[in-house]
Amino acid sequence: MTTQPPKMKMTTDIPASITAPDKVETSIGTLEYFDGVPTEKTVETVYDYLDRSRAVEAFMNCIPAMSMYSIREGQRDFGIDACNKVIIYDTLLDSKSLWLTANTSTMYAMSFLDLKNDGPTVIDLPPRMLGILDDMAFLYMTDLGMAGPDKGKGGKFLVLPPGYEGEVPDGYFVVQSNTYGAWVFMRGYLDKGIKAASDNIRDNLKLYPLSKKDNPPEMVFLNGSEKVINTVLPNDYSFYENLNAVVQEEPAEFLGPEIKGQLAAIGIVKGQPFNPDPRMKKILVDAAAIGNAAARAISFAPRNPGLYTYGKDSGWFKPIISGDTTYTRNGARELEGRAFYHFGYICVSPAMATTIPGAGSDYSMGMVDSNQQPLDGAKTYKLHLPPNIPVKDFWALTLYDTQTRCQLQTDQQFPTLDSYREGMKTNDDGSIDVYFGPEAPKGMENNWLQTIPGKAWFVAWRVYGPLQPWIDQTWRPGEIELMD
Repeated sequence: MTTQPPKMKMTTDIPASITAPDKVETSIGTLEYFDGVPTEKTVETVYDYLDRSRAVEAFMNCIPAMSMYSIREGQRDFGIDACNKVIIYDTLLDSKSLWLTANTSTMYAMSFLDLKNDGPTVIDLPPRMLGILDDMAFLYMTDLGMAGPDKGKGGKFLVLPPGYEGEVPDGYFVVQSNTYGAWVFMRGYLDKGIKAASDNIRDNLKLYPLSKKDNPPEMVFLNGSEKVINTVLPNDYSFYENLNAVVQEEPAEFLGPEIKGQLAAIGIVKGQPFNPDPRMKKILVDAAAIGNAAARAISFAPRNPGLYTYGKDSGWFKPIISGDTTYTRNGARELEGRAFYHFGYICVSPAMATTIPGAGSDYSMGMVDSNQQPLDGAKTYKLHLPPNIPVKDFWALTLYDTQTRCQLQTDQQFPTLDSYREGMKTNDDGSIDVYFGPEAPKGMENNWLQTIPGKAWFVAWRVYGPLQPWIDQTWRPGEIELMD
């Protein structure tokens, strides 16, 4: 109880709401004061809390940037250390590669631009591509190919570094970058076959600094199929070490003043060494563990209703909240929606959030079973797909690992079932039952995806060329039902 001072000549009644009691119990401990001045122990407790809370917020807010940094570092470790070097998945991307929720149905090709060293850089894009440029904050720059200004016909893009004031030649689709790093993500169409898609990229794609346009370096393509590469962001103390590395490399304002302030509060400042003392390092280790738990809670048990495809009673979740890759609603940032997406998924483009009947693709993620329980790799589950699946092109189901959010690594090289699968059994009404478990139910081997005892999993349902019944939800997949 606060000791009341004596009544003086000028004393008035002071509202309790603007004072601090001598002692108060809180979630961070007992806080004590001498007439509103915190004791030494309370000051220590509060600063520990502020540093930890800011570090957790920095973790959550910087998941997009850390994902992009991890993609770049993974590509560099694989040998993609110059713009003219491209990783290409000539025979598609299987489960050996660690890419967040990558699929097995696309001809991927990726590179990375270094605009600080190379200056303005040219991307000479072949026809029949679908790609994106994203910056180091994982913000959208432009689409390439079918959704881009070239409309799938190919053409030359010129990417300018931050603050560029030099001459800009004619004949290019000009893109201004806010960061020195820029990810070049591309997909080739498979309608003419896997080899044709690969040949189109290998024979026609060119990336080079504008300064070398008269004598561009020879393209180098590295096949990533059946190879190991890790592009997944860390969720331990190294998160902050990597965050410092990207802050030192990029323009000071690339994450905005609010996040810049959060980082400064925990010792990450451009132009200064990051060297936390033992107290602060302990706090950062703790904050990374809390941030990781928060990201995983949001991923598997979201509380934001915008993340549910069919409502809270369903285990199907939306990757992109509000149909908006800026993660905003009514002018406010959807913080948990942004964390949900970037913790588990990659690529940012408005085209990914626009569903047009018969064009593009759309997704829903089966994260838990029909009872809202984690999907257990030791058990067998069934998913019923009603007849007349509403797709113009094809559909696909791909299994993912809940730890890595990458393809589940089992005896199946490609952990996917799709409408191209030969021998898949259909029911008399045209519906399909899909099974998940350690062993296939007898006679259903072609309708089965393998899981692993002791490991959890989740699944992505992808529709390519979605038709109106999918868009208006008059057709929907069943829930994932536990069988045993």
